[in-house]
Amino acid sequence: MPTVSSAHDAMAIAAAQGRRLAPYVYDVVKERLLGGEWLAGQSIAVEALKNELGVSKQPVMDALRRLAVDGLVEVIPQVGCRVPRFVPEEVDDFFVLFASLEAESAAIAAQRRAESQIEELVRINKIIGSSTTVVDPAVRAHQYRTLNRQFHSVVLSMARSAVVSRTSNRMWDMSDMLINVTRAQNPLAGEVVDRHADHERIIAALRARDVDTVRAEMRSHILRNIGMLRAALPSLDHRVG
Repeated sequence: MPTVSSAHDAMAIAAAQGRRLAPYVYDVVKERLLGGEWLAGQSIAVEALKNELGVSKQPVMDALRRLAVDGLVEVIPQVGCRVPRFVPEEVDDFFVLFASLEAESAAIAAQRRAESQIEELVRINKIIGSSTTVVDPAVRAHQYRTLNRQFHSVVLSMARSAVVSRTSNRMWDMSDMLINVTRAQNPLAGEVVDRHADHERIIAALRARDVDTVRAEMRSHILRNIGMLRAALPSLDHRVG
């Protein structure tokens, strides 16, 4: 999470470059949302953000309205802003749809990938594998989330489709948020070994241009999130997706 000083530095740089502040506020708040700084249903204090970031209220509200369009926050007139709360069935439904999208995107990628992109996946996944030795679960989960987004961004780039990339990136944001705004503590921390192995199988299928296998492996990889959240929050009555 950015510190107060680093946030102020970012705003100062933006101002010096003559660029609008709202995109910077958007990036800061979105990263905190995806990292789980606020939990589902929790209010986001506009005044506190304004004071911390050293900006006026307008760029904060502009950023929050943009995040609301993305579905990452709810802006309630005359009340304020909060993180959305989803019932377990909605979470399951999201990951079922997300798994289908990523599976088809990977199938397209298998037909269009370049060898250099395969090598980039190998490089990223090697770093993911080495992160399994990180002791602090919060750091391990954060490292995996960051590297995992890099891995899947490369897969998306293989598809060579702006429409696919835009749609998928928005769903990746929602996926990260849904995982991290629950009351489970760093659920991804215990998943790194298995997900690293998933990636190895995905890489092998992409290298072989095996459309059917990569489709099945990617779908299974994304659907892991349903089981992970169900196990991390056993008190919730999750429906099987």
